[in-house]
Amino acid sequence: MLEKIPPPPSVEELRFLVIDNQGLVHDVVSSTLHDMGIKHVHSAFNAYHAKRMCEKTQFDFVLLAFNVSHDKDGFHLFEEFKHLNYITETTTVVFLSAETSPELVNCIVELQPDDFWVKPLQRQRIDSRLNYLLQVRYKLHKMQYCMQKGEYATAMYYAERQLSDSALVEYHPRIKRLIGQCLMQLRDYETAENYYRELLQSMDHAWVHIGLTRALLRQDELEEAQLIIDDLLKRADTRFLTYDLLAQYFIEKEQFDVAYEQMKEASKLAPRNIERNKKLWDLARLNHDKAGQLSAVQKMAKFAKNSIHDSPQLSFNVIRATIDLATSLGDIEADKHLAKAEIELEELKKQKGVQAQMDVPIDVLNTRLLCLKGNKKEAEKVINSLPSMPDNLSMEDNLDMMKAYHELGMKEQCVNILDKLRKQIEGDTFSSQVVDEYLKQESIERAEIKFTTKELKSMATANYKENRLVPAYNNLRQALVISPKDKQIALSLLKVIVQLQLQNNLSNDQLKNAKGAAKVLLTTTLSPTQCQKRDQYIKQLGLDPDSLEEQTMAGVIKKLA
Repeated sequence: MLEKIPPPPSVEELRFLVIDNQGLVHDVVSSTLHDMGIKHVHSAFNAYHAKRMCEKTQFDFVLLAFNVSHDKDGFHLFEEFKHLNYITETTTVVFLSAETSPELVNCIVELQPDDFWVKPLQRQRIDSRLNYLLQVRYKLHKMQYCMQKGEYATAMYYAERQLSDSALVEYHPRIKRLIGQCLMQLRDYETAENYYRELLQSMDHAWVHIGLTRALLRQDELEEAQLIIDDLLKRADTRFLTYDLLAQYFIEKEQFDVAYEQMKEASKLAPRNIERNKKLWDLARLNHDKAGQLSAVQKMAKFAKNSIHDSPQLSFNVIRATIDLATSLGDIEADKHLAKAEIELEELKKQKGVQAQMDVPIDVLNTRLLCLKGNKKEAEKVINSLPSMPDNLSMEDNLDMMKAYHELGMKEQCVNILDKLRKQIEGDTFSSQVVDEYLKQESIERAEIKFTTKELKSMATANYKENRLVPAYNNLRQALVISPKDKQIALSLLKVIVQLQLQNNLSNDQLKNAKGAAKVLLTTTLSPTQCQKRDQYIKQLGLDPDSLEEQTMAGVIKKLA
């Protein structure tokens, strides 16, 4: 137990910062605070001014508007202040916003401010809520101080004492929530489960349901958790938190395909979180969803504008994902994406300092563009003029270079970069875990498959026209390995396997690949004609659609949610 807990600062000593671009907000808040005896009230009308003030003063209370200024919103400013340690665990944060869309509310809840006030502000409401927050700060000081220091058992000791104090009944829900958090931090999941069950007898708060679900999942009690999850996904106040919780659970279990589906839903409900979009990108990459990769990096670039995450690298990643998607498309669609990538690259090169700082990544992108447009000789000249595997390249730069070598058929250089990448991502973080799994897939694909998806599709078409079914089958099988979500490849592969069955009994590998292609088509949106062909091929091959659907991602998620 901590020997001595310092007292909190007095009301007269508290320092308040109000950040809002509306003068009326400052007038109402400042006058209310002064009437409450609070002397140190500072006002900032934009992000720049707020940052300058925080460089000089550590504030106890920060009231932060979502619409701070034209260049930065409150979400990003809150994130940046936490990163710079201007907002710490001892800072009381209140978010102000006139907007109450579910997406914004989810994003704000995720940042975990101490309170959220809807504008226009009313003096009586300000007085009431600030009095409450001040009392929380003083009356729960010992418990919160212990939690901030990681002394969770001691925090629970103080919490239990405060629950027996009838004068603090107004704060009991907050105290009970903190007890649950302490139990989870102490990894006493069985006690936490029983604790949340007891709370549910008298409380219907979202955090109680989420806490119980988290405790059950931590103990791998999935069947019971499913019953709760089904209800939580129907509730507006728990839907986002449930999807996010499920995504984290399946990531830890290395079930990345299921985690990806949950992460997509969570990202829709709270789209501003850059770290979640980064995880979404990694999961899309691992699941070979090239359209999903592009969507995730586009979100990152959009929501990172004017934030601490903003950098030219994000624009580079959008171009890279656009090119990656083009490699899996037919000529007309591929050409559209390549043209778009060229325009975006030229725009990026015009930004100050980009050409000088990122000359190698730019040349690699140009190599890929030339190669995919059929100009391989010129592409080889560009990539052969580059320094031999520079040491200062990022992981994404090296991944891009590996793809360039692969698209040019330069197998040895491609494998060398794969070896370098494995060393580069050593660690136990989520990104390194997912990228390591991705690199294992790439090692197999790049070592065994010499051609791009587009080239393999073209070769398969030529072989099928000449009735060379086995080569066509091998082309399509390899193409589906590289692009496992491509419904046209899966449909063509089933068609070829049906033709092979008419000639001979199918081998175990051919039957396995037929089932794999069928699963893809059962989890993908198809046109009526494609659905008809799929069902026809599945019937001709004697496959059981119901059995296949149970093994698909949709089947797994249906059981969970």
